[in-house]
Amino acid sequence: MSDELPFWKTKTLEQMSRDEWESLCDGCARCCMVKLEDEDTSQSHLTRLSCSMLEVKTCRCSNYANRFKLMPDCIDITIEKVREIQWLPSTCAYRAINEGRDLAWWHPLVSGTPETVHQAGISVKGFAMNEKRVKAYNYARYIIPDFPE
Repeated sequence: MSDELPFWKTKTLEQMSRDEWESLCDGCARCCMVKLEDEDTSQSHLTRLSCSMLEVKTCRCSNYANRFKLMPDCIDITIEKVREIQWLPSTCAYRAINEGRDLAWWHPLVSGTPETVHQAGISVKGFAMNEKRVKAYNYARYIIPDFPE
């Protein structure tokens, strides 16, 4: 048994390797949900619509390597974005580490399995619907009021 602490407890976001950074993603796919911004208040509203590239049943991108080329409005979650995006849920590992918090029990790096994020009800797997199924003018109908962080 090793006494060595896991990387997320000993490194800042800036100190992490690319592989460590990528492994922090818990696979919840909340960042892949369509967000609508109120033009008057600039407030973001989460919808239950997912990006057209999200495989809703697995909460994985259908073409992760080419997502920015194929989906120009896909947001690259960088250190800067973690610190400025207001809609990142409190459950997001990037946000948690940035705020000095630990990873939750259901995070795959803690639990050892990617299934716990779904079992804990953190992922969008149970309620997301692909945006391809809805006309853009109807997106507002899918806003989730008071969606829990």
